[in-house]
Amino acid sequence: MHRSAPRLTRILACAAVPVMLVVAGCSSDSDGKKDDASSSSAAPDATKTEPAVAPAKFAVLPDPCKSITAKTVKSLVPSAKTKSGTRGKSSDAAARGGCSWNGLDDNGIKGSQYRWLDVGFTRFASDQALGSGADRAQADYTKQVAKAQAADGAKKLVTAPVSAIGEQATKITYDLTKTGEDFKYATVVARTGNVVVTLNYNGAGYAGAKTPSAADILKGAEKAAKEAVASVATANGAAKPGSSPKPSESAKAKAKTAAPASAEETGKATSKTTSKATSKASPKKTS
Repeated sequence: MHRSAPRLTRILACAAVPVMLVVAGCSSDSDGKKDDASSSSAAPDATKTEPAVAPAKFAVLPDPCKSITAKTVKSLVPSAKTKSGTRGKSSDAAARGGCSWNGLDDNGIKGSQYRWLDVGFTRFASDQALGSGADRAQADYTKQVAKAQAADGAKKLVTAPVSAIGEQATKITYDLTKTGEDFKYATVVARTGNVVVTLNYNGAGYAGAKTPSAADILKGAEKAAKEAVASVATANGAAKPGSSPKPSESAKAKAKTAAPASAEETGKATSKTTSKATSKASPKKTS
């Protein structure tokens, strides 16, 4: 009886071990889940980033006094006081610039013809807070059109879209009387990428000279505006539409080397190789 008591104690102790292990395991899993939940709840939310604005298409502006060809300037302002134009003042030439030409063509007893031509450029950079350069230029384009339409004293004002000048363009024509003479005005506002171009052309006849026709003034304005808009792409090194770069001499040499041989050349090479192989393979004659 004394021996069976210790033995029963050992059996009960051994039987209790698995129960303790099970309890310990359950406790460990529960704590792990709590840790996972607490760590996931403590993790900060990912920072939301705004989409980047599109980069500006053009980085520089052309020289405004060279944006219109000398030939065009001469035809529109025959007796310009300054042939090279008068440059407008600008605190930031990379963002805005302008140039103007004016002159009185004296025809003696037939009177005189006065002409004025000016062009202005405004470039907008892309800004995360303000928007893309193109969107900002679009807003300014609308303002410039409205400004031209609000010319003080304008009569017979007509506004219409213009095709083939930049990405969008508007022409504004009107009559205006000043210094006792009747002037014909034409303004073309155009946008190309992130740049707005505003061109003004007007004229009048003095001392009994005939007033220029509205059609001629508008035609001249559109011609000059088209050149001014094209100068923006040229200043930024953009290729003309439809043009492709000519291959360099080194590229031509590489292409010639890499070009496959003609069928005739291939045949000759195969024939020579076969002939050499046959001569090597044939046994030498013995005496």
